[in-house]
Amino acid sequence: MEYTSDFLVIGSGIAGLSFALKLAGYGSVAIVTKREISDNATNLAQGGIASVISSEDSFTAHFQDTMRAGAYLSREDVVRMVVESGPKAVQDLVEWGVQFTRRDDDSFDLTREGGHSKRRVLHARDITGQEIERALVEAVENHPSITIFEHHIAVDLITEAKATRKALDRDRCLGAYVLDIRKGRVSTFGARITTLATGGAGKVYLYTCNPDVSTGDGIAMAYRAGATIANMEFMQFHPTTLFHPHAKPFLISEAVRGEGAVLRNSQGRAFMEDYHERKDLAPRDIVARAIDNEMKTSGEDCVFLDITHKEPEFIKEHFPNIYRTCLSYGIDMTCEMIPVVPAAHYLCGGIKVDIWGETDIHNLFAIGETSWTGLHGANRLASNGLLEGAVFSDRAAHKALERLSEILSPTPAIPSWDFGNARDSDEDVVVAHNWHEVRLSMWNYVGIVRTDKRLNRALRRIHLIQEEILEYYWNFYPTSDLLELRNITTVAELIIRCALARRESRGLHYTMDYPKRDDMHWKKDTFVRKNPKTGEPEIGYS
Repeated sequence: MEYTSDFLVIGSGIAGLSFALKLAGYGSVAIVTKREISDNATNLAQGGIASVISSEDSFTAHFQDTMRAGAYLSREDVVRMVVESGPKAVQDLVEWGVQFTRRDDDSFDLTREGGHSKRRVLHARDITGQEIERALVEAVENHPSITIFEHHIAVDLITEAKATRKALDRDRCLGAYVLDIRKGRVSTFGARITTLATGGAGKVYLYTCNPDVSTGDGIAMAYRAGATIANMEFMQFHPTTLFHPHAKPFLISEAVRGEGAVLRNSQGRAFMEDYHERKDLAPRDIVARAIDNEMKTSGEDCVFLDITHKEPEFIKEHFPNIYRTCLSYGIDMTCEMIPVVPAAHYLCGGIKVDIWGETDIHNLFAIGETSWTGLHGANRLASNGLLEGAVFSDRAAHKALERLSEILSPTPAIPSWDFGNARDSDEDVVVAHNWHEVRLSMWNYVGIVRTDKRLNRALRRIHLIQEEILEYYWNFYPTSDLLELRNITTVAELIIRCALARRESRGLHYTMDYPKRDDMHWKKDTFVRKNPKTGEPEIGYS
């Protein structure tokens, strides 16, 4: 089966859908998403989107907060551009129908989260992402130029070098091979412009508040195609996810601490003043490490988030979804402390892109969490993620239109997918076992606190699993579970290699072997790219 379009978008969160809407008036758009269209990290985002809206705020303050949170590894030109583009990005969302919470005078109700010096976070109660996704999905479903392919997972990118089997100075993306999960059929999706908006990679860890779809697919595919990947050592662990034996990981928004909640240990003592001057509003990496230390010191399974000093009606009004979810597990947050633990949340590294969201493969863009733009540095400032997705979708759309108007060389014939001698699998237990082993190894050895010994131990395990996957991949028909396992294993290796390469502690990367930040030698980004001849990863810096 073959499909062609002007624009192929892989992913359906804020970045992918915004990009599709920006371009749908100029050509045909195909959106590929591996579950239902709203099954993504955007839909789960609680806190909000950061932007300078208030007259009491300034671009300079937002810039400084972002640089500080990113441990001064963020790229200054990118930070300034994104911060200054924030108001327009918000206006675009409003015009698409997003209904942010407003005050009685119809002004935006702005909240404050950890790391922010001002109230600048727009929200829709505590289900901001759900409201953004609702409006964007409604818009794309009603646009005649957009075709949505749900339950389709991209297998690999198609490049000119792969199609022609020729070495090129700069490769060009021609589309992707895509598996129809329900029918088990791999189709060719050809496109003049391909955009990866596949989200993050939280599922590489055993504990995550990410949705099940967050398996780093875009990063893994881009790496296999020859694109450069950056700063994979910086995985953000959200400090506060609900700890309950029967609960699927559920994020307790940072906005709860923004409105006065306090972290306490099992003895009821507020401990954040021991770790940072901003106490409970410290940046996420500080809070996550503090909780990790408290748990390891006490031997307890969790710590507690206490907002019981606020009026019950205030809590129910500001955090209705969190209140209802906690109550469903027997926790009344108006009079009880919420048990919480850290969990893998947001990847600050990803596919290296330029200021327009384009990778080093021609006509291949990457936007949203799957990309590395230089905005987040060593740690993401709260609610800058949705902002980045909205801003870079706009910039990528402008550049994609330029690409569409260029006179291109003829597109080579794209070979159909070849199943070879593959057969139906009779060993699915291998996939399930390796899924668990990868995630367990990453949690135990490549978590919040690292050492070179732990990292090397994890790398050895990952290599053994990769050997099994390679054999399995070519012997059996592809399934979504196998493809995701292949991808999380690739991403796991990239995280480990980048972590081993950075010999300092900065932001989200904390290693006991090099516990200090070293601005003289390590104020630089970590890049990894596949050697085109050997296929081995090569590390570089900039």
